[in-house]
Amino acid sequence: MSTTAQLIDALKRELKAKGITYAELAQRLGISEASVKRTFALRSFSLERLEQVLAAVGMDFMELAQAATDAPQLITQLTLAQEEEIIGDKRLLVVAVAALNLIPLEHIVATYKLTEAQALGYLLRLDRIGFLILRPNNKYRLLVARTFSWIPNGPIQTYFRTEAFSDFLDSEFKAQQELLQLVSVMLSPSSTRALLDRLRQVADEFSQQHQDDARLPYDQRHSLTFLLAARPWMPKAFQGLMR
Repeated sequence: MSTTAQLIDALKRELKAKGITYAELAQRLGISEASVKRTFALRSFSLERLEQVLAAVGMDFMELAQAATDAPQLITQLTLAQEEEIIGDKRLLVVAVAALNLIPLEHIVATYKLTEAQALGYLLRLDRIGFLILRPNNKYRLLVARTFSWIPNGPIQTYFRTEAFSDFLDSEFKAQQELLQLVSVMLSPSSTRALLDRLRQVADEFSQQHQDDARLPYDQRHSLTFLLAARPWMPKAFQGLMR
């Protein structure tokens, strides 16, 4: 995780610890809540804005730096052995994905064919694996970063590519909460790099919104899967027509 990301994550923890919402922070700064959300999502803090936020929170930069240093380092990727253990038990995989979505234990039990004891047992296994920390009252804290990803071509990504991609795309994508858009362009190397950077930023914003909305009651959130992919590609049918 970059130094900037560590500082901003530490600042968000301080806001949460002090019970300061984005709306309240916006009021203290004299700007809109949308501006505050956008600043945190894009991580686009100017030095002046950072000083204003720190003043509103009641801390200085040295305190923020110390808070960032003291925070546990979250992992961005599991080991091969950890992924193999998770994929070896589909129920464990279901609970792991549910945990990534910050779904409380009682709702995991209400959603899937698992007893509370079984679901708790899987959370304990994820604790042992190093995926999360199980806390009192069956609460848990993830040890994986918001930018966490499965190993490229690893056991879990391979499973989703072979078992779930076709299922995901088996839709007309015409419902209100659905979107499918295939765009094919020809770009220079520099433009391609800029596009890929922007797509990564969109994925990061998507994950950030997931974290922000986790504060809402469970029944006010719904599952949404976002597939991001880009590569040089030509359909095989087109390749067969090339000279």
